[in-house]
Amino acid sequence: MSREARDGDMPWKARKTLPSPRKKIRLVRVAASILLAPWIGRVERAVLSFQHEMGCGAAGRAAPRPSFFWVLVNRFPKDYSLAFAMGLPSNFWKREMSTEENPVWIGFDLGGTKMMAVVFDTEFRILARKRRKSRGSEGSDSGIDRIESTIRRALDEAGKGTAKIAGIGIGCPGPVNPVTGGMYTALNLGWDDVLIGPELARRFSAPVCVLNDVDAGLYGEYRLGAARDAQCAVGIFPGTGVGGGCVYHGEIFQGSRITCMEIGHTRITSSARSSGFELPGTLEAESSRLTIAAEAAKAALRGDAPYLLKNCGTDIADIRSGVLAEAIKNGDRIIKDLVVDAMETVGLAVVNLVHLLAPDKVILGGGVVEALEELVLTTVRKTAKTHVLEAYRETFEIFPAQLGDDATATGAATWTQKKVCSANSSLPAVGVSFPPNLA
Repeated sequence: MSREARDGDMPWKARKTLPSPRKKIRLVRVAASILLAPWIGRVERAVLSFQHEMGCGAAGRAAPRPSFFWVLVNRFPKDYSLAFAMGLPSNFWKREMSTEENPVWIGFDLGGTKMMAVVFDTEFRILARKRRKSRGSEGSDSGIDRIESTIRRALDEAGKGTAKIAGIGIGCPGPVNPVTGGMYTALNLGWDDVLIGPELARRFSAPVCVLNDVDAGLYGEYRLGAARDAQCAVGIFPGTGVGGGCVYHGEIFQGSRITCMEIGHTRITSSARSSGFELPGTLEAESSRLTIAAEAAKAALRGDAPYLLKNCGTDIADIRSGVLAEAIKNGDRIIKDLVVDAMETVGLAVVNLVHLLAPDKVILGGGVVEALEELVLTTVRKTAKTHVLEAYRETFEIFPAQLGDDATATGAATWTQKKVCSANSSLPAVGVSFPPNLA
């Protein structure tokens, strides 16, 4: 029997040229992505964003799985959707684009007295820095304008335009809302309830992550500094105040709507000394650089610190970490005793963190540590190893921070890279402020 007879009236050659069922499915996917995705995808994206904002998945309920159309629009809005529809790898065009565009990441350190923008390439090599005074007293609106101009100047020094920005990370003083990108309060700037993330995202048309500055500094050490490869890293940063942070299994330890690890505001002694906070006897009240400076000024006034009195005086604002180091170097014994007392308190705080979180690396940073590294590390290590439970004694090590002034900017940039890249997953990214045209 001939093939024509066996297969009916249709000639064999004609049957062979018809598309297979698999090809038909692919053609349908292409047509669907082109015709329907712009509408259906936007609706689904709005629904998922609303559900996510309302806490879907928080109380044991799983977030809904996005459909094919939502993925097309939200994950790959242009060329990527076509790649997906055609069954190609999702990074088919992305590999070529990132090579040609040479995007940059911006890390920003917003402090009470200074601000700094750092431009990084995709390997997080520093391309440019721009440092300026914060001038927080001029208000948050003026401050955001100043942040914007600082970033633009850093980009100019790097020879890059705003179109090259892959993402911006900003480390801010005080507690922040990592979901909305807002600052709750920054006492050293005088700012309250500032939605800094969405505003910067609008101005630069780029995704923005907002972090607590100490969280950012510790994450920078985790990615590129002293805390690399740690399962759990905690940080204590004595400076004007005392900040803390924790990176656990590669994630910054924080609440659902607010950052945490405010170890400086935990009570550690029965002292009545205050740091401007209602709770007395806190770690910050006992061991901040401001506390050491106040006691040093008293000692100088009494004549117990002659070098400090002669070369600096008794103005607390002038008694910085470097001045304390010089006074110790030149024989003011009481200044050394004051630093040792403060760092013994920090050592007790390390004991508490070890018992609570079992970190394998403890990072000490900040101005006091940088100026008096050997004295600080020796004192904190001795205190912590002496008072921790024996079972924990060999489970952790204490290291000085390695990145210095670049820690916060580095951590903010690398964290933003992590979060923006997670936006390419099947669910909306958490903790990233997208500009309106990408939201």
